[in-house]
Amino acid sequence: MPISTLKGRWTRLLATERLRRSSHVLSVVDQTVCIFGGEVLPRQPIDNQLDRFPLNSPDAANLETISPGSAPSPRVGSASAVLGGAMYLFSGRGGVDMAPVDEQGAVWAYDVAAASWSKIEPADPSQPHPPARSYHCSASDGQHTFFVHAGCPAEGRLSDLWKFNVSDRTWTQAPDAPPPQRGGTSLAYSGGKLFRMNGFDGTKEQGGTIDIFDIASSTWSTQSFLADGNDGPEPRSVCVLLPLRLEGRNKLVTLFGEHDPSSLGHAGAGKMLNDIWSYDIGENWWTRLNIAAGDDMPAPRGWFDGDVVKSAGRGNDSIVVHGGLGENNERLTDLWLLSF
Repeated sequence: MPISTLKGRWTRLLATERLRRSSHVLSVVDQTVCIFGGEVLPRQPIDNQLDRFPLNSPDAANLETISPGSAPSPRVGSASAVLGGAMYLFSGRGGVDMAPVDEQGAVWAYDVAAASWSKIEPADPSQPHPPARSYHCSASDGQHTFFVHAGCPAEGRLSDLWKFNVSDRTWTQAPDAPPPQRGGTSLAYSGGKLFRMNGFDGTKEQGGTIDIFDIASSTWSTQSFLADGNDGPEPRSVCVLLPLRLEGRNKLVTLFGEHDPSSLGHAGAGKMLNDIWSYDIGENWWTRLNIAAGDDMPAPRGWFDGDVVKSAGRGNDSIVVHGGLGENNERLTDLWLLSF
């Protein structure tokens, strides 16, 4: 494994009871952290308010909770991505029976500048659209396409990939990802490709492969690695995979997650991780990132969310991480910045 001198530094931005939750979504839109959904008690969505926190003036007093208006219904296990000045999300679980939220292919968008939600329905409702689901993953190409992948429908798990063009409001189904079907997996977009890894197939966490979807050719390929915690990250689920620009190169970073599921299923907490791994896309190698000595850092967790904070210049991108489930089965309240 190549040696990396890149070091990370954690900064705790905020810890407040309002943000205690897991199974929520987080997106960074124009230096504003947007947090929506989640649960404190298992299978009980907290509310449909949206919490905003500005990274350009990170003072705890600046946490803003936006009243619903025409917001999505309360839900857990949704997935979000950023396009333009908005956070987009699709489906999740909600209601008394915690069934997948079926909105007939509609996508929700939160416009940060306008501080308002809009429901984007497919232009032709008779055309195929992705089934409702939870614990899926999303990404965007930063231009006009919102991707939805895998997750848990009413029964079982999925491996499908869908593309939503936000301009013409049309869904297109792409080829399924390589098996097994899974929930709690991660998806990242970089350089015209989607990168998928990790997840839970109903029996065990997945690891040791990065599945790569070339958007132009509409084909999948797979890169394998030794998932031993030395040459590459151990198998895990309910974590994140994020595309960053670090040291002038395109990287993927995966961090934290659940390594062994709880015997209580969704009602319990398994073995949680707190490691950070960087993957060099061009050279196909992993390295475990170091944290500056003596730094405070987040507790191990899964069922959290995080996003990339783009560098304004040619410097390194950063990562925001929030909430999740700790090993003591307690939902967490903290918001962190990982800078390099």
